Amino acid sequence: MSRRRTARLLALAALLPFVGRALAHGGSLGGGAGRSLDVPTWLFLATGGGVVGVSFLLSSFATDREFLARVHERRRELDVPVGDALVAAARVVGVLAVAGVVAAGFLGPAAPLRNAAVLVVWVGWWAGLAMAAYLVGNAWPALNPWRTMARRLPSLDRPVPVDGAWLSTAGLLALVWMEVVSPLADDPRLLAAVVVGYTALALGGYVLFGARYFETVDPVSRVFRSYGMVAPTERGSDGLRLRLPGSGLETDSLDGRGDVAFVVALLWGTTFDGLVGTPPWADFARAVVDAGVPAALLYPAALLAGFAVFYAAYLLAVRYGAGHAETRLDESVLARRFAPSLLAIAAGYHLAHYLGYFLSLSPALLGALADPLSPGQAYTLVLPGWLGGASLAAVLVGHVLAVWVAHAVAYDLFPSRMQAVRSQYALTLVMVFYTMTSLWIVSRPYAAPPFV
Repeated sequence: MSRRRTARLLALAALLPFVGRALAHGGSLGGGAGRSLDVPTWLFLATGGGVVGVSFLLSSFATDREFLARVHERRRELDVPVGDALVAAARVVGVLAVAGVVAAGFLGPAAPLRNAAVLVVWVGWWAGLAMAAYLVGNAWPALNPWRTMARRLPSLDRPVPVDGAWLSTAGLLALVWMEVVSPLADDPRLLAAVVVGYTALALGGYVLFGARYFETVDPVSRVFRSYGMVAPTERGSDGLRLRLPGSGLETDSLDGRGDVAFVVALLWGTTFDGLVGTPPWADFARAVVDAGVPAALLYPAALLAGFAVFYAAYLLAVRYGAGHAETRLDESVLARRFAPSLLAIAAGYHLAHYLGYFLSLSPALLGALADPLSPGQAYTLVLPGWLGGASLAAVLVGHVLAVWVAHAVAYDLFPSRMQAVRSQYALTLVMVFYTMTSLWIVSRPYAAPPFV
């Protein structure tokens, strides 16, 4: 038996009592939760929306500004220094990972659940590393392979001709569209080609714009930076610091409407990814195509329309909040300050979407990493029944945290307590809308999206 085969068997040994044969690519938001509901859907949704509303009422009793400031400013230094050697090692790992993805994609097995490229990208990176970004801390600045490779290149260092945040928003929506309509999760060759193309785009962006490309334009870097704001750790001058989850969202970290749009796009992108995997969407899509709408236009139109609805709902809530608060603060300032609270919702929804997916496919990922060019058997974990409840809890916790963050921001912005409370009326209603939308998707069983 070869050493690689032995390593693969050892990696799976501890998991074998809990695994089953892998039959298909999984990870739908409603894949398991929707089958375990024993209450009427309307009651389930009303309860979820009520939890968010009650959390607003409870947070309204916290009116001591000094207490709120102490809670969100509290930090504790951890004895975990982030030295140059650790950062250098992370850079090497990132470059080797992207090179391995390209090699495995072109040379590895054609079956997606046995191909290291597919598993590393979707299970290890987009699910596992993204979850780690908001549950632990953002390691992407060090791991980013494209930024590491770009360090060796010259740069023209030109200014970005338009707002880079809007370019990031467009790029993120394009990536979501590609994920939904293309077989990126099923075709390792296509995935490897896309990674090569993205590499060329990132390196070209650096040559034109320098480091500001990754700071303002690159959608992947912005996604991880946004999720990292939710995390309970941050990097200080001497190492890592511990903070309360979500306390990084209270800072004035966004620059303009483009940054706000990206936050909404991040929230809507995961929502759309889950929506298209529900039976009601399948029925709607077939009816629309039967009515004469080209199938090729259905998904991009729905993606853009949904983003427009989510974005307009948020801006409308900010406008009504400004009116109720009777403030002279510009609406653009309020939109910028309250938008980070939505990242807590996006993180909770991402966790609900990908937790089961990550856990179920982790044995297949370990097996593929142990022997990336082998077409051996792939296995998935048999998930416990309570995982559906955990997904629902993740959605609700994210929304409750968002309400608390918005409450703290309001008290930082407005001198009057009543102004702070009134400014959140419409925003809380929008959060209830987001909550009920996401919970409805979580409550649906999975159905393969038609016409893709």
